[in-house]
Amino acid sequence: MVMTPALAMSSGDKVHLSSASTLPTRKLGALEVSGIGLGCMSMVVGTYNPTPPKQDMIAHLRKAVERGVTLFDTAEVYGPYGSEEVVGEGLEPFKGQIKIATKIGFEIQNNQRMGRNSSPESLKRVVDGSLKRLRIETIDLLYLHRWDPKIPIEEVAGAFKEIIAAGKAKHWGLSEVAPDTLRKAHAELPVSALQTQYSLGERFSENQILDTCEELGVGFVPWGPTLRSFLTGRFNEYSRFDELDRRSQLPFFSPEGLEQNVPFLRIVQEWSQKKSITMAQFSLAWLLAQKPFIVPIPGTISPLHLEENLGGLDVKFTASELTEIRTEIEKFDLLGVRSKESALVDQ
Repeated sequence: MVMTPALAMSSGDKVHLSSASTLPTRKLGALEVSGIGLGCMSMVVGTYNPTPPKQDMIAHLRKAVERGVTLFDTAEVYGPYGSEEVVGEGLEPFKGQIKIATKIGFEIQNNQRMGRNSSPESLKRVVDGSLKRLRIETIDLLYLHRWDPKIPIEEVAGAFKEIIAAGKAKHWGLSEVAPDTLRKAHAELPVSALQTQYSLGERFSENQILDTCEELGVGFVPWGPTLRSFLTGRFNEYSRFDELDRRSQLPFFSPEGLEQNVPFLRIVQEWSQKKSITMAQFSLAWLLAQKPFIVPIPGTISPLHLEENLGGLDVKFTASELTEIRTEIEKFDLLGVRSKESALVDQ
């Protein structure tokens, strides 16, 4: 389907999608979504780039829908609030035809994130703000962004059960919790998805987390699937980052980290050349090949990169290729990645 310029649509218009715009789908629990989603954190201030023009991001979101993306991931704390507002305005014409995921669980005062707040009272209160900003009546996938261990996870699950019963959300998820916490939560209220960092270079989730998701029937949504753009080949050992860029705070992207980590990109580059694809496509396709319930959400504000990322859905690996890749990546000792043991601790 070829759409007229997206910005010509009024907020009251509703667009029906052509079947020609569909992508391969996967399931997060019972929730069916496109095999690759779109992370929307970087569409507002405070992440990895200067704040892009709002109207450009609205057009970008609508282009993603046109291309068949049905999972859009945001959070109240992105901005704060700004990402939800952009997503709400951009996707309003497609209400009911796409899936919106957002995250709650931080205390926000005077537009500043103050810390975690997993209290049932807070969770049940703040969801109304997300619904208003997103311009929807119910959230397809509502995550607890980070768990505050002062609140028993069973009580958190109880709050989400009430939110779902009230019709304000359809499915719920957790982010960055250990397998034992996931089990406890799932026993109270079936969890649809766990969102945790995972990529070719950041593989701590392979220590029991993925296996637990598979056992329980929980979908897995990796954030940082290209390791904050590192795996795309965008940086080298001489790259340096502005203090406003989140990467400037991470040991992985320090001068010492880049010096140790950049040689890892040789594997990504060589395999990309073998497969006649880009490094980003190789990185995303590798993730997709690990488990059928994995749905990456690469964040991009570039239409060209969006198109590139979706191409990862078409890449296939043989069993022998995956074994060979695994052997090569495990030879490297990367600086600034999480230990395997960290998978067993709530983050």
